[in-house]
Order: sequence, then structure tokens, then C-alpha cells
Amino acid sequence: MRRMTWTAAMILVVALILSACGTKDAESVVKDLDKSVNSMESYQGSGTMTLHNGQQPQAYEVDVSFQQPHYYRIKLTNKEKDITQIVLKNDDGVFVLTPKLNKVFRFQSEWPQNQGQVYLYQTLAQSIITDSSRQFAANDDAYVFDVMANYNSGSLARQKIWLNKSDLSPLQVEVSDTNARVQVDVKFDTFKFDQRFDEGFFNTDENLRSESAAEQSDEPTTTVPDEKDQDGIKAPGDEGVGTTNSEDSPVDSDSESNAEEADQDEDADTDANNEEENADTAAENKVEKFVVMGPSYTPQGVVVLDETDIVFNEQPGQMTRYDGIYSYTLIQTQAQEQSASFMQGMIVDLGFTLGELTGGDGLQTLTWTYHGSQFRITSANLPQSEMEKIAESVQAEVGK
Repeated sequence: MRRMTWTAAMILVVALILSACGTKDAESVVKDLDKSVNSMESYQGSGTMTLHNGQQPQAYEVDVSFQQPHYYRIKLTNKEKDITQIVLKNDDGVFVLTPKLNKVFRFQSEWPQNQGQVYLYQTLAQSIITDSSRQFAANDDAYVFDVMANYNSGSLARQKIWLNKSDLSPLQVEVSDTNARVQVDVKFDTFKFDQRFDEGFFNTDENLRSESAAEQSDEPTTTVPDEKDQDGIKAPGDEGVGTTNSEDSPVDSDSESNAEEADQDEDADTDANNEEENADTAAENKVEKFVVMGPSYTPQGVVVLDETDIVFNEQPGQMTRYDGIYSYTLIQTQAQEQSASFMQGMIVDLGFTLGELTGGDGLQTLTWTYHGSQFRITSANLPQSEMEKIAESVQAEVGK
């Protein structure tokens, strides 16, 4: 009897040791995650976000930074299309910067508290903590949670989140639609807590200035010779024409003066013609820079009614009207360089940028900037979720 009791006691001790050394359960991980979110002072991560909502996946480099109490900086870059946008939150508000256009949109908003972002640690952590029906698994390096997607998009239903076992930092995120098709995935290459940032790191002007300078430094420069330097250049066969220093061909002063006047008149006519040609060429180049982009997604029961070329604020554009179950208008215009514009609408997360939704129960307009163009969807009956799907699909159709 004593031997059996001793054996049972040993088995119990071994089981307790194994359980202590084994993988944590979901509740333990969630408890540690809650502590991590509440105690962290800052973080910085980088990786790749891929959007799968168009005909071709679109990959963006993501650099995300946070510092207590409420400072955020998210930089999104698509090198293939030479696109960079920065989302900032600081004491002055929420800003969307497009450095290449020297363009700034300013929002007064509680973002991101009132809507999540797939690349923000707080959003991912809260998705896990608040979902009581969460599914949990573990592998050699990560804890894997399958939870509801808490994004302001009706098309995104669930998400899988991989957390590093060592410090609970995010490794990967997959967000799926109602048909379990992955629409967005983020893979982090690096993620570090308690990072230190330079003064001005979250400042709007500093970011716009530094990023604009970086954009310009990438542009090739062309040196055009000064007109004075071109006076001595002769075309083949011009040797001896108009020369005055040859002893064998003396020229009197009157002839020389007349020749100079004739040359000046000819140069003036040539300069005038060149200026006119340059103006025409500049105008042509300005128009050629505008590339029409069309959405790859159209709601079922909706067709294109007509397409019209337009001019908006002296910039080329296109207006496309749609009709059917929903009636709406999509306008694309070439964006202009400008100082900060104050946006009073609601922030809408489009994955690759932030948009603005204005209007009420009647007419609503979703506005966003992408690839040097500004887009507007206006409708009286198109749901917001459909507006977002259309907007997200436009970015995949550059050059259509």
C-alpha cells in the first residue's frame, strides 16, 4: 500500500513539473499579453504588408513606430510604383503625408482608438484579449491565435495572429474575408519594444521635409549649358562662316555691325520659337503624367454608365458614372502640391492609405490620394463597405 502511494505521489510530481515546463495555455498567454500592452513605453517594427483584394497582390514595406502616450508614425512604401505615404499622430492631430506631392491631410480624430490597424500592436493585442471565443495553438516558436477581425470593414471577418514566444511581439498576421480568403497579410522582419526616437521623429513638418528631400535626391539632374557657353559651338561645315580674325579675309566695321544685328534678330526669333516649343512640350508632358486608374471591383448588379474626361482646378481628370442596384460617381484628378488641408470627415482605413468619409444619411463621399491622383466616390445609396471595396481595388489597376 505504501509503495502504491509513493508511486502515485511521484507520478503527480512529475506531471506538475512537466506542466510547469510545457507550453502555456491560452489564458496564461492572454494574461501576459495584457501586461505587455499596459506596461510598454514604445515599440518599432518593420515588415511587408500584402493586399490581395485586386487582380494582382500589392506589396508595401511597412515601418511602424509608437511612443507613449499617443504618438504614432506609420510609413508605407511601394517601391515598384514609387509611392510613399506616412500616417502620423501627434499633439496636433492625425496627418496623412504624401511627400512626393508635398501634400498633407490633417484630421481631428481619435484614431487609432476608434478603429484598428492590422500593423499596430495594440490593435492585434486587443483583438486577442477581447475575443472570448478565440482559438489557440502553439508551435516551436510562436503562439497562434485565431480571432474575430475588429476592423471597420464588413468584408474582413477573421484573423490569425502569430506572437513570438519569447516576448509576445507580432511575427505575422493574416486577415480573411467571410469566405476564408486571405485579403491582407503582414509579415514582420523586426519588432522591438522600448525603442528610443530622435526629437522631431513624430513631428509633421520634420517628416515632410526629410521625406521630400529624400524623394528629390532620387531624381536625376540634368545640366543644361548656358546660352553664352553655346556661342562658340559650330556645326560641321560652319568653319570660316562669320569669322573676323582672319588676315586673308578682312571685314569692314559696317559689315561686321550688320552681321551682328542680323545674328541678334535671328537669335531672338529662334529664342521665341524655342520658348513656344518648350511651353507646348511642357504642357504635353503635364498631360502625359496623368494615368487613368480603374477599379477591378464593381458591385454585383452595377454597370458603367459613361466615362468623361474633365478638368479640375486646371488639372486633367476623368469622371466615371455607374448605375444599377447602386448609383455612384468615381472621379479621379491629378493631385496638386499644396500645404496642409484640414479634413473634417471620418477616417477610413483603406490598407494602403487613410481616406476621408464625409456626408450623412444622404449623399456620402469617400476621398483618398494614391499614386499622384486624388479619388472621390460619391453616392446616395452605396454602402460604406462597398465604397471601401471599390477604393481598395483601384490601387491594383495602375495604367488601366
